[in-house]
Amino acid sequence: MAWKKAMTGLLLAGLMASPAAAFAEAIPLRGIVEGFYGTPWTTTDRMDILGFCGEHGLNAYIYAPKDDPYHRDKWREPYPKKKLKELASLVEKARENRVKFIFAVSPGLDFHYTILRGQHDKKVLLEKLESVYAIGVRDFAIFFDDIDLKESDGKGQAELLNWLDEHFVKRHDGVSPLITVPTEYYRENMVDKGGRVKPYTEEFSQNIRKDVLVLYTGDGVVCPGISEEQLAQADNVYGRHLGIWWNYPVTDYMEQKLALGPVERLPRSSEIPAIFFNPMKYEELSKIALATGADYANDPDHYEPQASWERAIKAQYGKLSEDMMCFAGQSQHLENSWANVGRPDGGKLRAAMDALWKSWPEGASADKDWDDVQKQISELQQASRRLLQELPENQLSECRPQLQQMERIAKADQIALHLMKSIRDGDGKEAKKQLSALKKRHRAILKAEKKALISDKAAKAFLDEVIKYADSVYENGKK
Repeated sequence: MAWKKAMTGLLLAGLMASPAAAFAEAIPLRGIVEGFYGTPWTTTDRMDILGFCGEHGLNAYIYAPKDDPYHRDKWREPYPKKKLKELASLVEKARENRVKFIFAVSPGLDFHYTILRGQHDKKVLLEKLESVYAIGVRDFAIFFDDIDLKESDGKGQAELLNWLDEHFVKRHDGVSPLITVPTEYYRENMVDKGGRVKPYTEEFSQNIRKDVLVLYTGDGVVCPGISEEQLAQADNVYGRHLGIWWNYPVTDYMEQKLALGPVERLPRSSEIPAIFFNPMKYEELSKIALATGADYANDPDHYEPQASWERAIKAQYGKLSEDMMCFAGQSQHLENSWANVGRPDGGKLRAAMDALWKSWPEGASADKDWDDVQKQISELQQASRRLLQELPENQLSECRPQLQQMERIAKADQIALHLMKSIRDGDGKEAKKQLSALKKRHRAILKAEKKALISDKAAKAFLDEVIKYADSVYENGKK
């Protein structure tokens, strides 16, 4: 019950300090999980993020890059001496910043749970953990996510964790309770359509020791948020408080889009033992969302996403902060057939565009609404240009394609706005010329979307809307 004791201790300490402190409790274990697919961070990136954690009150970092072969695909193979030396330097950096360096292994792809072959795999896994214990690691995680599922694996995985708890954790000084991610790691995959707990999750949850901390991602893999009720439902499945693995700002499923918004829509008053934010492969740009995640994790009850987001950008981008807010505000939301997270892109701009369409062409406020949209588009264009010219290379290298795409879209939006006026004023010759130019730019933007997506439902969507409007007036350019 180590996690429960730690949480109780923190709560009592807060109550003894002052009544108000009880409403400003930090989540006990809070940090970053490098758990994305694709190019892992470099050692330099990790050194930097460990310093960032220390500065922002994050006290944990999980080393779990999916494409480190020794972490997942070749988990049985020991780390080469050079890699162990790199890990040792990270462990020391984490210690300097009072951050737990949590070493994770993902053996689930081909671990054997039968008695004879299982004993061999247990021995190999134990040797892996011993090798990093020797360089100073005292916190460990065993992950079973994103693997083919056999219902019988639930009990086998739980028994493996219990065996490691008995034969490794409890036999070494200073080792914290294990952390794990099950194979069914989001609630909609833990229960069937009738609300009954699935066999795998039932076996895993009933057999795993209470000392082991279980992480889950919400109702889905990447979901809009976690409510108090949703968290309680997931906790009820396991009969314990679950930790959260939050998949924002990670973009490994949509790498052409940047997640530059704040963390939002997470529980404020629930008892959460741990939260870890999964970042993008872009370490510098991840810091915007991660800084807001740190604010949330340190004081969930008083967290304000917008204020936190503005503070983060001002602290990280200095004189370019206004430009960065302008740009980052257009790249916050990620959505596909199974993922949906982040605030809408360009909310203020979208509202202005909707107002323009409502009043256009003869409404009393049509010209004012047109000016409002034109002003915001102009600001976007100028911000993108300045950032392209003035951002330090370590930041620019992570967002150059999106900045270039934003500038393309803003320039095209300017043409679109003038096209609207030409149509309203009855200048057919000029309108058709502008429509042809707009379609040419639109094709270039669509081509560039293979590498860069931004402002999908606002600045970019406006181009589609204006082209559709113009085509309806000129019957696809035939009149």
